[in-house]
Amino acid sequence: MKRAVHLFKKSINIIKTEGFNAFLLKFKNYISRRILNENKKYKRYIKENMIDEKKKELIRKNIQTLSFKPLISIITPVYNIDPKILKKTIDSVINQIYENWEMCICDDGSSNKGTVNYLKSIEGVDKRIKIIYSEKNGGISIASNKALSIANAEYVAFLDHDDTIEPNALYEIVKLLNHHPDADLIYTDEDKINIKEKRFDPFFKPDFSIDLLLSMNYIIHLLIIKKLLINQIGGFRKEFDGSQDYDLILRVVEKTNKIYHIPKVLYHWRTLESSAANSIYSKPYAYERAKKAIEDYLKRNNISATVKVSIETVHYEIKREINSKPLISIIIPTKDKVEYLKNCIDSIFNKSTYKNYEIFIIDNNSVNIETKKYFKKIEKINNIHILHYPYNFNFSKINNFAVSKTNGEILLFLNNDIEIINEDCLERLLEHTLRKEVGVVGAKLLFKNNTIQHAGVILGLGGIAGHAYYKEDSKAIKYFNIANVIRNYSAVTFVCAMMRKSVFLEIGAFDENLPYNFNDVDFCLKVREKGYLIVYTPFAQLFHFESTSRIPKVEKNEIEYIYKRWRNIIDNDPYYNINLTRNRNDFGLREKLIPWGL
Repeated sequence: MKRAVHLFKKSINIIKTEGFNAFLLKFKNYISRRILNENKKYKRYIKENMIDEKKKELIRKNIQTLSFKPLISIITPVYNIDPKILKKTIDSVINQIYENWEMCICDDGSSNKGTVNYLKSIEGVDKRIKIIYSEKNGGISIASNKALSIANAEYVAFLDHDDTIEPNALYEIVKLLNHHPDADLIYTDEDKINIKEKRFDPFFKPDFSIDLLLSMNYIIHLLIIKKLLINQIGGFRKEFDGSQDYDLILRVVEKTNKIYHIPKVLYHWRTLESSAANSIYSKPYAYERAKKAIEDYLKRNNISATVKVSIETVHYEIKREINSKPLISIIIPTKDKVEYLKNCIDSIFNKSTYKNYEIFIIDNNSVNIETKKYFKKIEKINNIHILHYPYNFNFSKINNFAVSKTNGEILLFLNNDIEIINEDCLERLLEHTLRKEVGVVGAKLLFKNNTIQHAGVILGLGGIAGHAYYKEDSKAIKYFNIANVIRNYSAVTFVCAMMRKSVFLEIGAFDENLPYNFNDVDFCLKVREKGYLIVYTPFAQLFHFESTSRIPKVEKNEIEYIYKRWRNIIDNDPYYNINLTRNRNDFGLREKLIPWGL
């Protein structure tokens, strides 16, 4: 906060003394330095994780201690690729430290003689490389299925003909399988690599998130699946060529929850002119096929919804149908600052297209005459109830008290300094709240200047927890656009949160030992402990004027209390990534890198 105030004052001073254009130039230079700094950090990550001869020897020794050393089949369909690029792909497999692998290549009727001649030249050089040839081009799904037909391993990895994998990639997979022999699907982090072998644009992914997967194929590389599962679902489907891997993943995750993530960059997605890694416009048909794959997933799972494609940001918006209109009990604690409360209530009445709600305003010791006048005016409205809580402020106690008075099947917790932006805001929250697997749903909250106040909560950020993308531009496409897609988090803020009342009662209410801070985080973690999902949707948007009624305060005992209870998950948020910073809100690389280890 002190740094933010300092930067604001500094900006105002520059504008006053040097002019607005000078400020813009310095701001652009500041942003450029941040980008450059991130690039330097990633270069440091690459250097730290480089597999040199010393590390190779350590890995070889560790492999000898493993009790489970399965054969891994690597599936690579090939079509008209430059032989020099294909050689790099195959060499990355030959150079694997873990040696119990086979590479199953299917040439899909390449017309490029150079591609075919290169494949012919390596036949028999390494018996682990198996090559078959199609007489005619059938497409990537058919070629992949043919390669799968000659695979003998229990586990299958997928490698595109122009990409490469790290020398320790297969070792990391087998190491995980020794700890989790039940694994059905494994995926890793990835980056991109250009024709000059420069690595960039790393994607440090969260652990499995079904809502993020339905918004974008974030799992894509490196992907490993148990072959038995692939056989059960019938392999790849030609009608999804271009997004055949997305379709395969969606069908696999229906069959298993044994899904594991390795938070290391082990796959390099090459950016050629013809590849999707280079441009979203290189394969425009792929996005329609992906949309079709999602629609097919929804149909198989009896989910009534529409899917919208955003090609510019490479994500998909699922809008679920609401087949009922349950009563929503809206709970708003307040103390004076009546202008904000009035604005909040007016926005609900005037903007919301969902009308089946009741509002409970919990007055916590308001003293202003204007506030009391407003209460008298609105309590005449049938679906507004004024409750009085004449005790010291305690967020948890106030909301627990309010819930006991509600009549609705659905609870919506709101701050009094909230204003609805989109008219279908309640519906966009409700569509997820009604899902039986979901416990709590959070919204995208903005400041009046359209910067982000809340786009999900990251555990460990700033110590205990913090808001993703806090004060970042809400329209900027940053870090794979995940601020603007439906996804799962470990927690969301209860400044605006919706849930079923049955879930609230099952969890057992807010912890009243947390009167000011982290009560919502603690509650969400208890919800997660019961097996429910926490969903963030950017399609429910509200303005938040942030704690206008009360002065924010952080109590040391609250920090100690929640950290003691949830230390393990706070230190390693499954919906974040261990390689990302805990000091900023922008999903940048962490300042002190995770030490390389076996």
